[in-house]
Amino acid sequence: MKSAVVSVVALLVILVAWPVSAGGYGGDDNDDIKSWFPLDNLLELDYYDKICPNFEKIVDNKVREWTKTDASLGPALLRLVFHDCGVTGCDASVLLDHEGSERRAPASKTLRGFEIIDDIKSALEKSCPGLVSCADILISASRAATVQLGGPYWSNAYGRRDSKTSYARDVEKVPSGRRDITALLETFQSYGLNILDLVVLSGAHTIGKANCGTIQSRLYNFNATKGSDPSIDPKLADYLRRKCRWASETVYLDAVTPVAFDNQYYKNLQKNMGILTTDQELVKDPRTGPLVKAFAEQPPQMFRQQFAVSMAKLVNIGVLTGEDRIGEIRKVCSKSNSRRY
Repeated sequence: MKSAVVSVVALLVILVAWPVSAGGYGGDDNDDIKSWFPLDNLLELDYYDKICPNFEKIVDNKVREWTKTDASLGPALLRLVFHDCGVTGCDASVLLDHEGSERRAPASKTLRGFEIIDDIKSALEKSCPGLVSCADILISASRAATVQLGGPYWSNAYGRRDSKTSYARDVEKVPSGRRDITALLETFQSYGLNILDLVVLSGAHTIGKANCGTIQSRLYNFNATKGSDPSIDPKLADYLRRKCRWASETVYLDAVTPVAFDNQYYKNLQKNMGILTTDQELVKDPRTGPLVKAFAEQPPQMFRQQFAVSMAKLVNIGVLTGEDRIGEIRKVCSKSNSRRY
């Protein structure tokens, strides 16, 4: 009885955060969006309407072109925006490519999608030279990829500037697949996000892959036992042991519906089929477990709706704007205009 009450309470928490459309491009009335989305830091929903009206169309078309050739680049773009916003804010610092930058940190070596951003930037420099930041491109591209993967649409506000600096040491701030829930919550709270955002954004693992190197510790000689993590479903563990002999191999994060943007991820967690340690810990922790249960038992649309809300919050973290003199609009996304490396 107590478990049922907790689940209902969790469900009510989710419903409170629901007032966002997950519709297609063209969206809802901006006034409705402003009622729940904090447009701080001078970001504007119509920022490019006059100065670069084809901005989002160019981004959408380029993302579609690239993902048509390689579907795995869609989840890669979503991961790329997490790694950008989760370090020093959504400032495109992850795109800078020089010795000692975030991009060259060991934890960033499996990041992909940089070539898509470069291609989009090149097209926009021809259409609207010097007007569109790489930070805005990355935010827009991640949404385009999400929608094209079958995920929800959310309205982006624009006007970000690009950072001029990037440091590999800062990558330690990005949540890893081996951190405990308390550490994850503390990280998310430092971003201004909450426990619901943590559970929902973790649901991005409904699509995409993990490098075997990140999970081998769960599969071979777990805690010096010479066996696998006993919390993994035995059949899944057997499959992963055979698949992950080499650290460079990859496995789907959702072993059941790997290319569908649905709530199967949460159902998997309830069956001990979480690929990453932090994923599986979500269902065990009393603070996050009821939310996992609620998303697993409710229609997929609930997850999709809340994912749109949480993403709209994430992409507004720590942005630089026109009033920030430390920011710029890069000519090339991998290089700062003002520094030579």
